[in-house]
Amino acid sequence: MFKNVTSAVFRSFTRPMNNSRLLSLTVARRSSLDDHFKQSQDSLNKVTVDVDNDTKLKLYSLFKQATIGTCNAPKPGMMDFVGKAKWDAWNKLRNMTNDDAKKQYINVVEDLLKQSGAQTEASSSSDQSAQGQAYDGLSVKKDGHLMTIAFNRPKKYNAITTKMYADLTEILNTAAKDDSVRLVAFTGVGSYYCSGNDLNNFMGVDPSDISKIAKESGSLLENFVGAFINFPKPLIGLINGPAIGISVTVLGLFDTVYASDKATFSTPFTVLGQTPEGCSSFTFPRIMGNSKATDVLMFNRKLTAAEAEKCNLVSQVFPSESFETEAFEKVKEYSSLPPQSMRYQKDLVRTFDREQLHKVNKMECERLVERWQSQECMEAIVNFFTRKSKL
Repeated sequence: MFKNVTSAVFRSFTRPMNNSRLLSLTVARRSSLDDHFKQSQDSLNKVTVDVDNDTKLKLYSLFKQATIGTCNAPKPGMMDFVGKAKWDAWNKLRNMTNDDAKKQYINVVEDLLKQSGAQTEASSSSDQSAQGQAYDGLSVKKDGHLMTIAFNRPKKYNAITTKMYADLTEILNTAAKDDSVRLVAFTGVGSYYCSGNDLNNFMGVDPSDISKIAKESGSLLENFVGAFINFPKPLIGLINGPAIGISVTVLGLFDTVYASDKATFSTPFTVLGQTPEGCSSFTFPRIMGNSKATDVLMFNRKLTAAEAEKCNLVSQVFPSESFETEAFEKVKEYSSLPPQSMRYQKDLVRTFDREQLHKVNKMECERLVERWQSQECMEAIVNFFTRKSKL
């Protein structure tokens, strides 16, 4: 019986097909592939893992090959590095059929979704175990001995809320005592590194509470900056995009700073009727000289990544398309260096300034408490929101 059934099945697969049957099967297969391809495009927004630039280029070129076919775009100029990389990736697939490109595209997306699923399963437990809880607006991850703290409010340009100040202080103070953490890196999620204070922190305050809230905010800021001053392990900034305000000023307390060529650095304190913080009134003149520090802190000069490197605020600038791989790999390597050696070296460099930095931090915060209660500051913030609403 089994032999007869097997023979019947074999004959059904080997007998010649008539044209209409062949056409219907071909159409069905193509419809199924097209549907799967469309689903894969829709599923990309479910990918939560960091996608490296090679994979992004692969997805781009496969999509183009699947939907258009052989590369028909003019070759970009030599200085258009991103455009040239995309063109080269697409052009390399010129001998691939549309259907094969769709299949490969589907496979790449499915692999990313699997990685995302594995990360989702383990990430909340591993991320939370790193600090014991999850944080609003922040992503805390441990990879071996490296802890990465990412500002994670991309829709708000990673602006810092009052709660984030308290959480960051707690994270740094806890990491300082955690022997499994040898190095901490800061970065941002999305196109921005951090846009500084969320100005909504200053809005909706009852006038009778201004003095109290200003003092509480000053204490919160002093503790926050103090955590950076006291941090005994290497602290590295990975500046992926624009950085503003407090996210710039504390960089003077970092041990080294790497930046994407898309990063910019601005401290618009005077525009907002405020004064510097993060010990920048002390660190910036030492790092870049009095004249440039004044340009940046007082006269609101925005620095490009290249200018920040020239001013010694940034150690090295990386192309944006390779920043995530090159800079992060470098930092990951550093986290495997002998921990005590790194701590002792940092202590030797910082020990004589630490007391002075705490004094500067206190003075800056006291001045800001006064500024936040001043008519000049209030009018400047209102003017800022008014101009912003007209854009």
